[in-house]
Amino acid sequence: MYPKLTITLLTAALSLSLASSAIAGPREDQMAHYASAAKAADPTFAGFSAVRGKALYVQAFTGGKPDTATCATCHGRDPRTPGRALTGKTIEPMAVSASPARYTDPVKVEKWFKRNCTEVMGRECTAREKGDWLSFMAGQ
Repeated sequence: MYPKLTITLLTAALSLSLASSAIAGPREDQMAHYASAAKAADPTFAGFSAVRGKALYVQAFTGGKPDTATCATCHGRDPRTPGRALTGKTIEPMAVSASPARYTDPVKVEKWFKRNCTEVMGRECTAREKGDWLSFMAGQ
């Protein structure tokens, strides 16, 4: 191959890689915050899991309100489709692919985690649970 062209292409690829990693969005910032908190709570924390996030989404809990035992009760079995609150109000899809602006406002994210975790689980979610949830939703 042509050495000068190879160096030019490698330099361009490295520049793009560094530029994209330096441009973190609100979701990435939120995930970094949760990762830091999860690591502080558990030094063995090794990262978030979409598999755990999916399990959290469909798991039935007994500590919260009986009529909202799972996240899927209101948000629906498929997070890419709209859900319905017990009041009948439509809830926009939870999946990032269906609602690209979702999870971009950290204040709203925290507000809804606090409210929904308390109603479903009977307690606030941990940082790891929040990160797992977001990992699952980002992949949907």
